[in-house]
Amino acid sequence: MTIEPDVREELVALRDQVRHLQGGMVASADGMVIAHDLRDIEPDGLAALTAAAIGVAKRLTEATGQGGFEESLTRGTEGYIAAYSAGSRAVLTAVAGPDTNVGRLHWQARRTAARIGALMDSPARP
Repeated sequence: MTIEPDVREELVALRDQVRHLQGGMVASADGMVIAHDLRDIEPDGLAALTAAAIGVAKRLTEATGQGGFEESLTRGTEGYIAAYSAGSRAVLTAVAGPDTNVGRLHWQARRTAARIGALMDSPARP
């Protein structure tokens, strides 16, 4: 059983729900691409960078007593990169333009990450 079509469907739905969302990707915590909806960004490189960033974010939350990692937001001059925990084995990364409503991005991406996490953590999944 492959999970990729279901995850990709979630990514496409997220793009439809958030204006200025440029694309999304789901990768394993160790940086392997599971599915993506990216057009102008190389997914393998983004997955590796996300894994590295999440590693630092996890250490940061633990070192400061803030609990386990849930999400991270990076703002650049041309937009946002947000990463959300998606169950125990995956991370959802969203790439959005500078005019994105960040509140809406968080609201929709958190819900999407929860659904993807449920798919990834399903007992039927190896």
